[in-house]
Amino acid sequence: MDRPTLDEILEAVGEFLEREVLPGIQDPRLRFQTLVALNALAIARREVALGPALREEDHRELRDLLGMAGDREDLLRALAQRIRDGEAPSGTQAFLKAHVRRKLLLASPRYLERYP
Repeated sequence: MDRPTLDEILEAVGEFLEREVLPGIQDPRLRFQTLVALNALAIARREVALGPALREEDHRELRDLLGMAGDREDLLRALAQRIRDGEAPSGTQAFLKAHVRRKLLLASPRYLERYP
């Protein structure tokens, strides 16, 4: 495996910003932007670590729910159309709850701790 890995690079940049840059920032606007950058790096690290498996889980559940093949984005559009048409398949609510949970695992896992 090549080193450093993408995750290691993202971690190093985050640590640099948090330990070396952030403590010296006096400008509130620049401090906020640096915190936003740190959050974006954390999301990127979770995406690298968890994204492919979570998307595959989503895709598999969508195929089962809709009983059809297709790529994940097309299946999500098909489900949305069925919901708009008032023809949501049985199990839609459970799928959507799991779908949102998977998205939160990437974007903001702390919400899952507060709202299990």
